Amino acid sequence: MERDFDRLAQFDEVSWSGNKHYHKFLLRRLPAKCDEVLEIGCGTGAFSRQLASRARRVTAIDLSSEMIRVAQSKAHQFPQIEFEIADVMQRELPPEAFDCIATIATLHHLPMRPALLKLRDSLRPGGALLVIDLFEPERNLWRLRGLTDAFLNVLAMGLSVTLRLIHNGRLRPSREVRRAWAEHEKTDRYLTMDEARSLYGSIFPGVMVRRHLLWRYSAIWVKR
Repeated sequence: MERDFDRLAQFDEVSWSGNKHYHKFLLRRLPAKCDEVLEIGCGTGAFSRQLASRARRVTAIDLSSEMIRVAQSKAHQFPQIEFEIADVMQRELPPEAFDCIATIATLHHLPMRPALLKLRDSLRPGGALLVIDLFEPERNLWRLRGLTDAFLNVLAMGLSVTLRLIHNGRLRPSREVRRAWAEHEKTDRYLTMDEARSLYGSIFPGVMVRRHLLWRYSAIWVKR
């Protein structure tokens, strides 16, 4: 998996992507007091740089050394960001150390329950967990929810193509980018929305799990 991310770092999109589309959504949910922030799976650092405008210190970790290299090359004006090559499941996270933990399109690569428990314990009281990740759409078209999912899937495809054209000047990613993502996604496994609501609800009392259009869900939780 690390090799996949090293390859994908070479195709960093400077404008729009499905993940970047939700940056503002997460930023609006940052705690008012935000001294210490942890970002897991920071990639090439686009969201880390936005977090740095709101927080005193950002620790941004990623498994890929190439992702971190690119992220550091783009962050010379943000000394408050500390980039680190690390596997979050192996790295020690001190208890109640962070005012916010954010992660975008990363958790589906990890053992979900152990990862979420680790993040919960590392949040300070009043700290916020901010998650955007991908979900698996319902495939059973004989169910009403399946028909709704099919409609939303078509709508999402149209929106994705339109936004990519507006912001990136092309209808589809380049052939090299599509090939790299296709190879990477062979091992991906996503939660359904029912699975996501059940899992998060069993760990984070009062968590808000919401479905979004571009095949993503959010989970927002404030530790009491």
